Amino acid sequence: MSGQNMGWKLAEDDRNALLGRFPPRYDAVVAHHVTYGEVDSADELPGHTSGRVVGHADDGEGVETLVVELGGSTERPTGGTYHITWSLADGRAPVESNDVIAACGWDEFAGGPAFALKPPTRL
Repeated sequence: MSGQNMGWKLAEDDRNALLGRFPPRYDAVVAHHVTYGEVDSADELPGHTSGRVVGHADDGEGVETLVVELGGSTERPTGGTYHITWSLADGRAPVESNDVIAACGWDEFAGGPAFALKPPTRL
């Protein structure tokens, strides 16, 4: 059996608070979840119940993402960077977020807000 893309959805109240603090730049607002990566079941994911926004990336061409720290790290064990795809322009896709972070880097900021995560789920 091949793996499924798994992660954590944002708690609705925290999602709304983050949207108020970080107004999306592009028309398609995603702001939905933090991806872990491919695993066979939610049982394989770390038991994270919260995260913290620690940075921002934007390629200026339609992909905006918030960089997230989970369990003291921004690096996903499955590769890439923990993030929330924040907003997209027409023709762009959430799957591009890690490529934008890798190509453009991200602006780090201290004191970013914490937020709650729902239990792990298939995305």
